[in-house]
Amino acid sequence: EDEEEEEEEEGPGVRVTPALLKACTGEFSLESILLLRLRGRGIAHLGCLADCSNLEWLDLSGNAIAGLAPLAALRALAVLNLAGNRVASVEPLRGCRSLRQLNLAGNRLRSLRQLRCLQGLRHLESLRMRDPLAHLSNPLCATPAYRAALAAMLPGLKAIDGQRVAGRGSELFRLCRELD
Repeated sequence: EDEEEEEEEEGPGVRVTPALLKACTGEFSLESILLLRLRGRGIAHLGCLADCSNLEWLDLSGNAIAGLAPLAALRALAVLNLAGNRVASVEPLRGCRSLRQLNLAGNRLRSLRQLRCLQGLRHLESLRMRDPLAHLSNPLCATPAYRAALAAMLPGLKAIDGQRVAGRGSELFRLCRELD
């Protein structure tokens, strides 16, 4: 079902091309791009992004992206911002073995089951599914106690939605939130 949804959205929209990447970064070789900011450019197709094999930091927020297949090849990627897109499946992120921070706020993720593929990402410390300040969320965030379920499913997480999962300070934060 998710794959069909991605195929339907392969219509209009900006495609990531070598020319676009070279214009944005000034780099002539896609392999030499380490940091890439493509926020709010109307991007719907990730195109040749897989050729940026050494990419470590990627901001694709505020676009129209549904399919993430090219990201599977980005083994060095540590920080990924996909906030405000049309993502309904994160399966390709299974290949991003170095991922530490992932922002998925404002997408189309409906169940925790869709996030099971992230369990193999041993370095993942921070996951954002909602951002109240930017008014971004996912349908699964309406599920009671989704944060607790995420913490149980991904025990390596230190922060969910910008809030500390465990450790010093989390008890105080929880008490303050309950008082509100």
